[in-house]
Amino acid sequence: MNRLNLNHLHTYSCVITCGSFSAAGEKLGLTQPAVSQQIRQLEQRLNVRLIERVGKRIKATSAGNVLLEHIIHIEATVENALLDLSTHAQEVAGTIAIGTGATACIHLLPPILQTLRQRFPALEVRVSIGNTEGVIKAVEENRLDLALVTLPAAGRSLLVTPLLNDDFVAIFSADETNLPEHITPITLSNYPLVIFEAGSSTRMLINQWYAQSGIRIKPVMELGSVEAIKEMVGAGLGYSIVPSLSVTADHHRRGLQVRSLTSPLTRTLGIVLRQDKPVSKALRQVLDGLMTLA
Repeated sequence: MNRLNLNHLHTYSCVITCGSFSAAGEKLGLTQPAVSQQIRQLEQRLNVRLIERVGKRIKATSAGNVLLEHIIHIEATVENALLDLSTHAQEVAGTIAIGTGATACIHLLPPILQTLRQRFPALEVRVSIGNTEGVIKAVEENRLDLALVTLPAAGRSLLVTPLLNDDFVAIFSADETNLPEHITPITLSNYPLVIFEAGSSTRMLINQWYAQSGIRIKPVMELGSVEAIKEMVGAGLGYSIVPSLSVTADHHRRGLQVRSLTSPLTRTLGIVLRQDKPVSKALRQVLDGLMTLA
């Protein structure tokens, strides 16, 4: 009797989540024909139809939905088995995938990753950059082991641990003169604003800060990188509101004037992972490293 292929089960789950064979193939690093073949082999093995098309999107059949419920338990059982075996290993090894924002990646993670590499040479930590929504979705789908993101973070069955608070500050070119004494949304409204692109959690917080004073911002530039924002501000093309950790070190504030906000604005960074995520030795070391930020 042929046994179920775990790879085929994972591929099927991915196809339903992505809604198409091509999207699943891109996510899994497989060609579309390879994905289709795996699904056909799985249907032949189970002797049931697992997929149907609703418009242009692929959906699970009733039998497919039953299988998806079992796949969740099967993958959890396999992961727990690997975790139990890992406790017998003498060294911390494996790969941990982290998702975070660009600012945290640049200004928080490097010393932690350096320490982990020195202590555990067999441990590989991979970092992906994205906005909070995209990173959280990847954690939910188990494509990332954990996330370090701006809170709040909403999702299914997530464990969210607040880590640190980071105040926002206003930055201006070092050559800028006659700056307002009090840095409020109203006093800044006549200056050209360079800001984070729309859709990020940071941008939403900044929008709310202005909105509380009845101001709807009209940026002259919207950029995805805090370093790009700082370069534009340093060149005298406007001012910005940025997390203070991005200008804490002297070399990160070169060419800039940094002013505290009279009307305070703070964000909270936190660690997010699935509640059912097995904590291996490798993951434990990464989590402990991140907790030092607190």
